[in-house]
Amino acid sequence: MIQGLVAIFLASILTENYILSKFLGICPFLGVSKKVNTAVGMSVAVTFVMVLATAVTWPIYTYLLVPNDLAYLQTIVFILIIAALVQLVEIVLRKYIPSLYNALGIYLPLITTNCAVLGVTMLVLEKGAADPTFGYLQSLVNAFGSGIGFLVAMVIFAGVRQKMEACDIPETMKGLPITLVAASLVAVSFLGFQGLVDGLLG
Repeated sequence: MIQGLVAIFLASILTENYILSKFLGICPFLGVSKKVNTAVGMSVAVTFVMVLATAVTWPIYTYLLVPNDLAYLQTIVFILIIAALVQLVEIVLRKYIPSLYNALGIYLPLITTNCAVLGVTMLVLEKGAADPTFGYLQSLVNAFGSGIGFLVAMVIFAGVRQKMEACDIPETMKGLPITLVAASLVAVSFLGFQGLVDGLLG
């Protein structure tokens, strides 16, 4: 049981990273990764929303939508729930951490439409359909691990981008081109973790 949860947690961080493996949530990944502190703040907010959204949407889908043949409404319902949670995060940050609220800017309300958050809530249902042992607890562990994976990707990439500022980059590669090249190299580096997770699952 514990080994299975650890495997789910590590897989969601390393081999099933929503940014670097599934390429979801690229907008904040490229937009808020210029500084480590804003990357961490954004990632903590996304992690909170991921876990809370999964905690709310899983039982709603399982015990309300499916029994009443309303499963086709899951996308609309999930987006509404995520939007409400993001509003909660926005209110808390505005009141208690205004500096982070101002630093995140437009990217904070964009968590509402962040496909990584929506992807977590929907893909755990697919995993549950494929594997009956993948229940509510596993879904929460997967959501938390996905949030930590988001944090790891953001912090690593923010560090890379800060290092690049001191580099002599050719004029034609400055800006978005070198950013995308760096992002692809960071994504490739995560392929090395596949054996570790496979060993735990095996």
